[in-house]
Amino acid sequence: MMTDMPVTLTLRNVPDDLYERLKRSAETRGRSLSNEALACLESALRRDEELSLERLTRTRASRSALPKKAFSTRDIDAFKRRGRP
Repeated sequence: MMTDMPVTLTLRNVPDDLYERLKRSAETRGRSLSNEALACLESALRRDEELSLERLTRTRASRSALPKKAFSTRDIDAFKRRGRP
């Protein structure tokens, strides 16, 4: 659900070491803890989307390198039966 209004997100059970790292990172960048958390989330999600797009691009490139003649259903069935009694 997309909304034009910002929403509040509460995080519970944040490990102490993660909280301290986030706090130091926010201080280093001159951001509030909340803004630093948002920046980290956005960066991680963007990176995930880029990796997904990269994987899709590699998959499509691999697929296009395959022979153009596809196997028929009969071929696939024969391959599956090979070596079986």
